[in-house]
Amino acid sequence: MSLSLWSRRLAGALAAALLLAQPAAAQQTLRAVPDNREQITLSFSPLVKRAAPAVVNIYSRRVVKQRLSPLFEDPFFQRFFGTGGGIPRERVEQSLGSGVIVAADGLIVTNDHVIKDADEVTVVLADRREFPARIVTADERTDLAILRIDPGAEKLPFLELHPGEDIEVGDLVLAIGNPFGVGQTVTSGIVSAVARTAVGVSDFNFFIQTDAAINPGNSGGALVTMDGKLAGINTAIFSRSGGSIGIGFAIPAAMVRTVIDSAAAGGKLVRPWIGATGQAVTAELAAGLGLPRPAGVLMNEVRPRGPADQAGLKVGDVVTAVNGRPVDDPDALRFRVATLPVGGTATLTVQRAGKPRELALKLVPPPEDPPRDRSLLEGRHPLMGAEVANLNPALVEELSFAGPGDGVVVLQVQRGSPAAQLGVRPGDVVLAVNGQEVAAVAALKSVLERASGRWTIAVRRGGQVLTTTVGG
Repeated sequence: MSLSLWSRRLAGALAAALLLAQPAAAQQTLRAVPDNREQITLSFSPLVKRAAPAVVNIYSRRVVKQRLSPLFEDPFFQRFFGTGGGIPRERVEQSLGSGVIVAADGLIVTNDHVIKDADEVTVVLADRREFPARIVTADERTDLAILRIDPGAEKLPFLELHPGEDIEVGDLVLAIGNPFGVGQTVTSGIVSAVARTAVGVSDFNFFIQTDAAINPGNSGGALVTMDGKLAGINTAIFSRSGGSIGIGFAIPAAMVRTVIDSAAAGGKLVRPWIGATGQAVTAELAAGLGLPRPAGVLMNEVRPRGPADQAGLKVGDVVTAVNGRPVDDPDALRFRVATLPVGGTATLTVQRAGKPRELALKLVPPPEDPPRDRSLLEGRHPLMGAEVANLNPALVEELSFAGPGDGVVVLQVQRGSPAAQLGVRPGDVVLAVNGQEVAAVAALKSVLERASGRWTIAVRRGGQVLTTTVGG
């Protein structure tokens, strides 16, 4: 271990012990290298005793129906073995993860992938008591889920959420969870980064990176600061072997709070809608725009009459901060806005023609305009079996759709249908049929009803337009 890392860890141990008796305002002065032998003997133990009881184990169970072999579907084999061989057999799948109690009445946060598709969820407390859990909210896009257990009149130990914005690179943290199912463990490390966005774990890529050991089974566990607060939910690691190599990621407490508040309100998680899209400012763009460094989001589309348009945001503006918090790329911008409550107002810091200005962005939910008109296409045509809908801001938000936010999008494709055989995929946007543009589901249906014999269909997939001709 290097002298520098050893010094930082010793400094954190000192801070852990002293923070139990010191006010929060004194934390800045506690970031110091130990200067005597007595400080080296200090321990994380007081902090662990406070935090560990709030971290739980989560066991999820689901029953999967599985046929023995697809051969039993063949009439030839059914002549010899009958049809009973193809009867689905039940197989039980179990998974293990961790969770964090965030309220004394039994509210628990974990990862969505820990309890995904579970038929039963069991929570095991640090003292080995077991409780059946109810899934309150499961949000795949943030990879967070909220569970609830009933401890009766007992008040359970819980962790308060850390504000998050004063966490700095180099701060010591503890990772608490149940890796590999061996029981609760505690590892220590430092914060390596506070705004990692190029991770690809969830739709809202904005993570705390740490070198505290996070291994399989730690998912959903706690990343704890030296003042005993929940800095984030451990969710993923970067590894070539499956074990920890010192690159772990945690979902910040700010996003955790948003999901908890939504669950407390008893409603669906609704995030504010910006009504604009952009791209990260590269070094080349920064030079062309006269910016001192490559940072911020260059706006390349502003939806008419949307919140950004009404706030005065224009194509070519560079958004550099939200409520004073810096944004370096589109993922950071989406995260900053997504963690704000609907109904309020956010301040965008913008660079326009080399001059800074501030704009007031109203935080409104994405509208259902135009109506989705979700439809399964039927009839004798190549798109039969495709389920389509009108793109609107609400649907774009749900799908994390990256392209233009209008047109007719394919949601699902029935297996074995003409649309599936044609190669149509969910996420494709139908642009035209036989040269006629289709901007809405009703128009697509009308064109399909009139056409016959020969079909030329154009779809947009990602950034490409694909055209296919079917029939004579």
